[in-house]
Amino acid sequence: MKATTLDSVTLGGRKVEYRLVRSKAARKLRVRVGLAGVEVVQPEARDAGEIEAFLLAHEKWIIDQLERLEQFRSIRKPQRSSAGEILYRGTPTPVRVEELTWRQGANKIVFEHGCLVIMRGHRSRTPPAKSLENWLRKRAREEIERHLDAVTHTLQRYPRKVYVMGQRTKWGNCSALHNLSFNWRLIMAPDFVMRYLVTHEAVHLAVPDHSQRFWLTVQSLCPDIERARQWLYANSHQLFLDFHQSCLA
Repeated sequence: MKATTLDSVTLGGRKVEYRLVRSKAARKLRVRVGLAGVEVVQPEARDAGEIEAFLLAHEKWIIDQLERLEQFRSIRKPQRSSAGEILYRGTPTPVRVEELTWRQGANKIVFEHGCLVIMRGHRSRTPPAKSLENWLRKRAREEIERHLDAVTHTLQRYPRKVYVMGQRTKWGNCSALHNLSFNWRLIMAPDFVMRYLVTHEAVHLAVPDHSQRFWLTVQSLCPDIERARQWLYANSHQLFLDFHQSCLA
């Protein structure tokens, strides 16, 4: 089992916290910077006193990566959408609220003629935006499970559980327990983007790292990798538009 501790170092005049992972399998000191923070992998044979010198030697690269992540997070903060429109399946889609005096029950969502219609019952206490989010979450689970069934059947590897959640920093994850989690906002992206991200996490059930074998497996199951990644790079911020505070408030 890998031993993990938390520590910090001063780089570029700022305090940088990092996770130190001691590994029997590692052959050299490594540093990784990602959405989860800074991680240093230390081979058991290496002296702990080498770590600070190692990080100082890579100071510029680490600071550059941290600044890049800060910029990335800033564009993914909730933004307001254009009034009456959200992305749905990759297409800008009008949203309309209809107040129905005759409807007694809960709000109902209908997708028709390229428009999302929220039929609001006059006694409903649920805000239209919440009803829309709940509907999108259900559609997301349906589509995620559809893609997942195809990929896991091919791989002959299956998750223990599948969660559809509201993460702010991840599209998906495969845990050490082989539980898969996905962001419900993927329903707002084109189908080829969802297929890529579902495939990516499902392949981790068979290949836990990002080795060449992993990427070759993903590519064989999902030829649209590069197209999906380019779409996400250009449009991911649109999936985090805050329609709760815009036309549906």
